[in-house]
Amino acid sequence: MSVVRTRSWKVWAAAAAATLVGVTLPTVAATPASATTTAYDSTYYKDAIGKTGTSLKSSLHTIISSQSKISYDAVWNALKVTDQDPNNTNNVILLYSGVSRSKALNGGSVGDWNREHTWAQSHGNFGTSAGPGTDLHHLRACDVQVNSTRGNKDWDNGGSPVSGAPGAYTDSDSFEPRDADKGDVARMILYMAVRYEGDDGWPDLEPDESTSNGSTPFHGRLSILKQWNEQDPPSAFEERRNDVIYNTYQHNRNPFIDHPEWVEAIW
Repeated sequence: MSVVRTRSWKVWAAAAAATLVGVTLPTVAATPASATTTAYDSTYYKDAIGKTGTSLKSSLHTIISSQSKISYDAVWNALKVTDQDPNNTNNVILLYSGVSRSKALNGGSVGDWNREHTWAQSHGNFGTSAGPGTDLHHLRACDVQVNSTRGNKDWDNGGSPVSGAPGAYTDSDSFEPRDADKGDVARMILYMAVRYEGDDGWPDLEPDESTSNGSTPFHGRLSILKQWNEQDPPSAFEERRNDVIYNTYQHNRNPFIDHPEWVEAIW
């Protein structure tokens, strides 16, 4: 079932009215995500609606922790479905580069695509065991070389251009995805921070402001991820992916795709 989403029109209306009377609006980095309504609010999310802060985070954790887990080998075939190119069913769309590549080219060689953990495995040392290591809500198809460039770096703006991923940048300790993927990355990282709270044998994953987290179960930078969530709202590709994971594989949802405004409500 696809999400039926209704967004507030007040920000647009204010901007239009200001233009009509010749008023120049101040430039802002990002407008807070508008409140949304989805078909799941009275069912899946019913215990979270109306809450904020730690109460909202706790409720969402309880809701999304009910999931089916898959093996790391099974991730290959799952990504061929979740990341399918809507314009070419023989291909997948690669994270960071936006390239459409044959589903058959999965592997570890140059020109292949592999399984990118947006929450780096080393940030908590959870590896590829069923759980955070195989959670499709943060695993994406990615070009092998671009994936290697990203490595286990934290998230931040700036750096040098990334070969093979126009619009992406990197430096010694951080990676900036292209604009079209910024919100996707933010919502995947923050999903992980809500899903894995240290109560099921896995580390308590949390966002922070560091870009040198190493093997600690943290990922930075939260302030940047919040900006990216506002800057790049959920796309049709992201929404379809959420539905496929929910209906076919894990049977849980990424709440920040359904309700991007919940990022600000929690953090």
